[in-house]
Amino acid sequence: MLSYRHAFHAGNHADVLKHAVVVQLLRYLAQKDKPYWYIDTHAGAGVYSLKEGYATKTAEFETGIAKLWDRKDLPPVLEEYVDEVSALNPDGALRYYPGSPYLAWRLMREQDRMRLFELHSTEIDVLRHNFRDAGRRAMLFAGDGFDGIKALLPPAPRRALVLVDPSYEDKRDYARTLTCVEECLKRFATGTYAVWYPQVTRPESQRFPEQLKRLQDKNWLHVSLTVSNPPSDGFGLFGSGMFILNPPYTLPKVMKETLPWLVDALGQDRNAQFKIEHRGD
Repeated sequence: MLSYRHAFHAGNHADVLKHAVVVQLLRYLAQKDKPYWYIDTHAGAGVYSLKEGYATKTAEFETGIAKLWDRKDLPPVLEEYVDEVSALNPDGALRYYPGSPYLAWRLMREQDRMRLFELHSTEIDVLRHNFRDAGRRAMLFAGDGFDGIKALLPPAPRRALVLVDPSYEDKRDYARTLTCVEECLKRFATGTYAVWYPQVTRPESQRFPEQLKRLQDKNWLHVSLTVSNPPSDGFGLFGSGMFILNPPYTLPKVMKETLPWLVDALGQDRNAQFKIEHRGD
């Protein structure tokens, strides 16, 4: 929905899970010299202030990145993720949080390319400002990523990470995500697709993981992090998940090692838990 601003939620527990996974996916793609594309269907503003503006109204980052910021015992996956956040905060104070596009920009090499979609009229302006010096390596589109992505596939290098993470404030986003990924797979079956989703009390959210599993019989990974019981009033985010199609073969193992630590670090009550499901080739 056009009222949605990710800055309210920047750096929360869901961002920790999503961005830790994104960093691992991009690092894996960079192991080969051949270029890749990073495509983001709902890019947002790219970078968020945690000390002023929207983020201060909810302070959701205190449920996520703030709890990891000063830890000295981070598992390798989370250490790599926090290192990327630290690059935005060189003096050691947690003031800014990178969205997925900034993380991708940090990890891209000279030969790699970025394609970003953002529908919100204000967010796309901020995104353009944040990437004003990117040159031809980044192309930004003011429009609906669900529809716009079709013209980009298959990408020229035949290697890509596609991140699909709408707000889901509009319940139609669940069905649109499923349709989008299904159509993308027809155009570019070998790409890596990372779908983020929220754990909320909506029935659309509850059945979404099983629907995602039907997109592809094999070669997928599903990880989720639940931090608390569902809110008694039925509103609010109590966890999130990442569903990756064509994941790196290394990812299931490292996430199995990382998720128990995250439950201990970010869990808010006895219902905190993780799930990991994997179906290989």
